[in-house]
Amino acid sequence: MVVTSSDALELRLFDEQESELIARSLVALAKVAPADANVLSRLMGRLAELNRLVWTTASLRDRGTLGNEGRDQKTLVNHLVATDGLSGDLELPFKATLQRTFLLGKIQFLRAFVKATFALRDSDVDLNLLELQLREELAQSIYTQMAEELLLALLRKPSVKAETKRRAAEQLITIWDNATLEIDDFCPLLESAWHARNRVTPNLGSMIGATEYFRLVSEDCAPQFLDFFARDEVSDHENQAFSEFLFGLTWEEIVSIRQAMKEQGLPAVEEQWAMKVLGRKIDHELDDRATDRVEIDPVSLYRSYQRRQLAADYRILAGGEGPRRTAEAYLMIYLLDLQTS
Repeated sequence: MVVTSSDALELRLFDEQESELIARSLVALAKVAPADANVLSRLMGRLAELNRLVWTTASLRDRGTLGNEGRDQKTLVNHLVATDGLSGDLELPFKATLQRTFLLGKIQFLRAFVKATFALRDSDVDLNLLELQLREELAQSIYTQMAEELLLALLRKPSVKAETKRRAAEQLITIWDNATLEIDDFCPLLESAWHARNRVTPNLGSMIGATEYFRLVSEDCAPQFLDFFARDEVSDHENQAFSEFLFGLTWEEIVSIRQAMKEQGLPAVEEQWAMKVLGRKIDHELDDRATDRVEIDPVSLYRSYQRRQLAADYRILAGGEGPRRTAEAYLMIYLLDLQTS
């Protein structure tokens, strides 16, 4: 496929806001750390090559034939709806694999940029501000990755209705066909929830979650997200998944902490005690302990989501107690079903 001038906008690596920020950041970084700026420029060049490959690959909506079988968007949707997830990415079309690789490459590029500017934040006022802005762009790219994996997770859930899966598959095809799409383009409600959650460090305390809930409100979490889990007909599994979201823990971990509190007669607990009960370190999406400013770590939120998603999948296979989906999945199904209706 020959790329024409009309494809120039599509071939753009970043949206307008990202492009302007990265250009300013490269100029500022080159003044104090030219070697780091050169490394990042080379990484951006590799990313541009991958981006060109994505855009020069045929659309997933195009009609074609392979092995005497017709292929188009409808057959791809049917294929995706029938997957059970056990084959992983082997079940995905070539362009989907390219797009997912591009998004991961973009995330790695932004992580490298944040690392370079963070190391010099005390020596340059401009870099200090730019690093915080780059961290925000990194977070949005990670939210996009999480949303894509959330949609893929719905396809492998046996209890999700076929029509809901079809909507999820159609949304995935739209994402895979346009590498410039970000979460604010197709699910701003989840972006708002993750944006707010990334700015809340759970206190644990009495393990009720009231403090964490009101901190989400103060961080401008979309009221529709909170209202969904506060509605009268909310199920036990939805409540449990929302508790997982609030604390960043799996339901099994929440139960273990509450049981240990009961056995020891503790009305409230702190993080260090909880980590001993769980036998692992608790990640922080927000860290203001080491510096005089607040810094978000979107990778910690991603790890929390993956842990909760893996636990939900395991419960389905093992028949264990607890939610069969993450809080985000329950909301996504509701939104997809609204489209259907």
